[in-house]
Amino acid sequence: MKTISTLLLTLAALLSTVTLSAAARAEQNTPPEGFVALFNGKDFSGWHGLGHFDPNKLKAMSDDERAEKLKNDNADLAKHWQIKDGMMVNDGHGVYPTTDKDYGDFELHLEWKMLRPNGDSGIYLRGSPQVQIWDPNDPSEGAKMHGNSTGSGGLWNNNPGSPGRVPLVKADKPIGEWNSFRITMIGDRVTVYFNDQLTVDNAVMHNFFDREGPMFETGPIQLQTHGSETHFRNVFIREIPRDE
Repeated sequence: MKTISTLLLTLAALLSTVTLSAAARAEQNTPPEGFVALFNGKDFSGWHGLGHFDPNKLKAMSDDERAEKLKNDNADLAKHWQIKDGMMVNDGHGVYPTTDKDYGDFELHLEWKMLRPNGDSGIYLRGSPQVQIWDPNDPSEGAKMHGNSTGSGGLWNNNPGSPGRVPLVKADKPIGEWNSFRITMIGDRVTVYFNDQLTVDNAVMHNFFDREGPMFETGPIQLQTHGSETHFRNVFIREIPRDE
């Protein structure tokens, strides 16, 4: 009888742990007031796969061509991304989770961490790269040329020498720890708080795909990764009305 009682108590403790873990995950993905969760913590509802691709070229495709591309990119997404413990987890390869919905002006909150050094990733805004994520301690020659040592949180794909390209401060946490972005985009201007430190101050974001053209008025959010296993969680957005 004592053995049975012990087993029952152990089982109850395990069930309690599972319940608490599930509750903690649900609480973790609770957006702040005025925000909505872009990622539900369970599946890719509201997202599709898309690689680095000019939004104007995507729009110019025929319906059949576009459907075929999205079919292939969704297959690639399934190969390299998974949902694990309320997170989007990438193996360092493949296309990027891309919101089904396009956004104009917004405030975006999210958390990310890299699990291996030497990664090079970022957050595409309106389908254009990007608020930079990379390993500031990458010793490779390529990293030295690109400016990894300045840290993540800048608009690295802006034209050289322009405001916002290099972050105002270096705020990266060590590999394996969670980092946070608070990104505001109004018109073509972007402000970034990285781990609660201002790294981009109301800088114009350049259109990567058309250097002489304006920034897209609307477009999707993309979570771009390559080179390192990367995790994302707590992805929240608040759309900002034009009159605001």
